Amino acid sequence: MAIVHPFQPRLSAPGTRAVIAGIWLVALALAFPQCFYSTITMDEGATKCVVAWPEDSGGKTLLLYHLVVIALIYFLPLVVMFVAYSVIGLTLWRRSVPGHQAHGANLRHLQAKKKFVKTMVLVVVTFAICWLPYHLYFILGTFQEDIYCHKFIQQVYLALFWLAMSSTMYNPIIYCCLNHRDIQTIHKPNRAFVAQTSYPPGTGQKEVRD
Repeated sequence: MAIVHPFQPRLSAPGTRAVIAGIWLVALALAFPQCFYSTITMDEGATKCVVAWPEDSGGKTLLLYHLVVIALIYFLPLVVMFVAYSVIGLTLWRRSVPGHQAHGANLRHLQAKKKFVKTMVLVVVTFAICWLPYHLYFILGTFQEDIYCHKFIQQVYLALFWLAMSSTMYNPIIYCCLNHRDIQTIHKPNRAFVAQTSYPPGTGQKEVRD
């Protein structure tokens, strides 16, 4: 909104609270089945918390549940990010530097646009790569339940889980790597020095010069 429609009013406080409440309700609804069917079992002397799904004809209910989950927390965010970044990118790309600018200024403006597009693509692709194996793990398990009996399946699940959870960790890294010059400019030491002026002694007046 701040980029595409900078002069339009933002979402009101009640509207913001309603959106947040709706997001939490959807998240609770998606997590409730796993919580409801969770149970404690003993496996080779170890206590484990597992999800014991009810038996149904061919596992259609479980497959439907996983398809709904992957649609709401994978494909929907992916589409939203793609559309939002595309609209922002097109808006910025169509804008030009106001006034008559030199070739160097236009070139820097074009490079900034290309940098944004590159950042946008990397953020979306990173999200897709991190979350796709996690969802495929459960989809595959509904067709081949014997994969859960493999010796190292727990380690495989944990690796896929941590990969999915780490998706947001890479965003600051992407922003930092693609905008390192801007960050260096921000943290560049100020070369201005404080010099005494001709103010009368004792007044404490100083002047900053470049």
